[in-house]
Amino acid sequence: MTDTPDHTDQPADVRDLADIPAVEVISRAAVMLMSSAAEKLGLADDEPDASDRLDLDEARRVITALAGLVTASVEYLGPHAGPIREGLQALQKAFREASSVPDSPGQGPGEKYTGPVY
Repeated sequence: MTDTPDHTDQPADVRDLADIPAVEVISRAAVMLMSSAAEKLGLADDEPDASDRLDLDEARRVITALAGLVTASVEYLGPHAGPIREGLQALQKAFREASSVPDSPGQGPGEKYTGPVY
């Protein structure tokens, strides 16, 4: 008996993490964080301000995590860096607009990593 797991029962479309390039793992993580932030900002609903999902505290956490990931990995993202940064900035702006008392410039979610977003 060996200690190596038998992967023959895995579906054909499941890939081993070791086979996935780092840029793809980072990009997928960024997209997941973006999607989560958009949901928590109510952006998936017709009327974001009236969304049952609106949770600015949770959105702040996810956007800050996204900003940290993007800042730390921007040099590895190549052509993906621009669109991911634009998505992050759009979420930061949406957060500011959703806040009844917006943070001071440089104090919004993730702005300690990205700098002020206006």
